[in-house]
Amino acid sequence: MPTTVETRMKNHARTNAQLATVLVVDDIAGNQGLLRDTLEPEGYEVLIASEGITALEVAEAANPEVILLDVMMPGLNGFEVCRRLKHQEATRDIPVIFITAQEETSSMVEGFQAGGVDYITKPFKAEEVLARLKTHLQINRLTRALQAKNRELEAANEKLRQEIARRETAEHSLEVAEENYQLVSQLEAERWGIPGFIGSCDATRKIVADIRKIQPLDTTSVLILGESGTGKEIIARAIHFGSPRAKGPFIPVNCSAIPKDLAESLFFGHVKGAFSGATSDKRGYFHNAGKGTIFLDEIADLPLPLQAKMLRVLEAGNVMPLGSSHETTVDVRVIAATNADVQGEIAAGKFREDLYFRLARYVIELPPLRERREDIPALTEHFLKRLAREMGFDAPGISAEALTLLNGYEFPGNVRELRNVLERALIDAGGGNILPAHLHFTTRFATEKAEAQSTASSASPATSEEEKILEFAQKNGSINNAQCRHLLAVGIHRAWYLLRKLNQQGRLQQESSGRWAHYRIPG
Repeated sequence: MPTTVETRMKNHARTNAQLATVLVVDDIAGNQGLLRDTLEPEGYEVLIASEGITALEVAEAANPEVILLDVMMPGLNGFEVCRRLKHQEATRDIPVIFITAQEETSSMVEGFQAGGVDYITKPFKAEEVLARLKTHLQINRLTRALQAKNRELEAANEKLRQEIARRETAEHSLEVAEENYQLVSQLEAERWGIPGFIGSCDATRKIVADIRKIQPLDTTSVLILGESGTGKEIIARAIHFGSPRAKGPFIPVNCSAIPKDLAESLFFGHVKGAFSGATSDKRGYFHNAGKGTIFLDEIADLPLPLQAKMLRVLEAGNVMPLGSSHETTVDVRVIAATNADVQGEIAAGKFREDLYFRLARYVIELPPLRERREDIPALTEHFLKRLAREMGFDAPGISAEALTLLNGYEFPGNVRELRNVLERALIDAGGGNILPAHLHFTTRFATEKAEAQSTASSASPATSEEEKILEFAQKNGSINNAQCRHLLAVGIHRAWYLLRKLNQQGRLQQESSGRWAHYRIPG
């Protein structure tokens, strides 16, 4: 005789968790016995229900992995039971295999519409029952595993979105006014926390690759080299906020702005009574940066005596507060930057070579904007959108002539200068489109700007300077900026202006870019 539902439920609770649980719903005791005798020897745990209402209760309480459900039963038939199972959250995903007589198979379309996944026919064949059961168990387990993985991925994505939002908030609170590149939310945050820099030239892609490589290595010090205005601090912040130290502080220090007599106290702290006015203990920059990153900007301006103490911190992680006799250990990543010729400073005895090698465990070089002109249009669009948003304007356009002027300018102040030029232009334009008249450069570019604005169309005859350039290029195959300066005895900016003017008029064709740019006669 089959066991009662209550007894079977108790047995089910004691069953090894690895066994599959099957609910058999059939009003005929003989069918129940046949199915139990087929399944239990194969390791299945079998629950029995003799009618529809009981089946719904058992399914919700026991959560079997598969239900074998007879179609023809008194009270609720199998199709209605299946429909109710699929409308309940707890039983919706349990696969239902219908039990049907051979002559009833023509009605199984209704069974599939009710939510069934398969059917077996009476009289039962053990091989068929086991094969179909095994197939749907595998499918259901794979489906559940995939759903669990999707939930796990969604949870990870939500955690990532929250982390990105946290980093964006942190970056905003730091009020970085000098922005070379824009950090945006995407995974890669995933993986490098930088989500996408403005610009796509080879130099920019290399910088991104360098940041990706160094971010996870949070004990490796980094030295960033580049002219003023290239965005060295932004690179430092990108490294920090994409690293395991992102939850720690980012402490920027301008070494050139620190008074020499206060430098040691500011960097390493002091104890009460260390000097006149030291009325209490005070932590220094290195302690404040604990578990995070300290950014030493313009490191080459650090006084020599302080360089030796800085080396001690980098080598051992030990800091001696001014006036103290005990060192304390700090856990800080050091990122340094300079626009100076470090090797020249070392040769002149102004910078310690051992400190350089300690700082330069990984070096990132930022090229000036004039060497990556391909990025100027993208940077221009980015800054105009950002500045317009801050000023309450709609993002303006920029004329082709104005963009040509930007592309032809040397930008001694680099990305910072580009941003400043565009901010002034946006103000002068009153939020309208940017024209050449709205661009204000340094005085050394003023003459070239005026000439560019009054340049005739491409059909205009060449000036004597332009004729010389064209003749040189025809004779020698090409001409570059250095050759043009020597040929005409002009400065670098005048040479760039003339070469680009001829290029825009189609009289010269530019090859390569940046400092390696050269021009040849088309055709």
